[in-house]
Amino acid sequence: MTEIKPITIGSTGPFLVAPAKLGNPAVVGLSGFGMTTLMLAFHNLGLASIGPVIWLAFTFGGTAQLIAGFQEQKSGNNFGYAAFTGYGAFWISLAAMLVASKLGLYTVTAVDTAWYFTCWTIWTGILVIASTRIHKAMFATFALLFLAFVLLDAEKFGGGEVFGLACSLTLLVLVAVVFYMLAGIILKDVSGGRDVLPMGKPLV
Repeated sequence: MTEIKPITIGSTGPFLVAPAKLGNPAVVGLSGFGMTTLMLAFHNLGLASIGPVIWLAFTFGGTAQLIAGFQEQKSGNNFGYAAFTGYGAFWISLAAMLVASKLGLYTVTAVDTAWYFTCWTIWTGILVIASTRIHKAMFATFALLFLAFVLLDAEKFGGGEVFGLACSLTLLVLVAVVFYMLAGIILKDVSGGRDVLPMGKPLV
């Protein structure tokens, strides 16, 4: 609970001032991550071109998510700080890598991207472990993301299109969980703190 301290201005004496309510940066971080991931799944399933993915990756999934992460840092939330800034950087770096390769600045092979995704798989694994101490919805989010990265790694290392299809389907389930968390945070705020969409207890 935020402590309300008495302050004195001039000769008027002390009075109580409550701090202004701040927005939860997670609503921006989850929105950016979920929207960009959903667009990527649509692209991988052949429903859309890469263009919308690139632009979302630079803006909502990248820049906006980075800003959300920096705001989490100010609130002392290391998990949110790491997750939102990390995946914000992921989307920006992925988009920049694809654009640079398309423009012929350098060639990015399937093996290159496989090792790139492998690095993010390992990093995501750390967050999976940490998420067990938050709530079940958070754990489901990072467990699904970890699985999606593993399937993507398998596809890029030559495992075949079946792994890519499995990854895309996993991403759709992941987005559903992310949007569930997003809706839960927003509904709780507008419902006077009532958990309209429960997140579940921590696993650990």
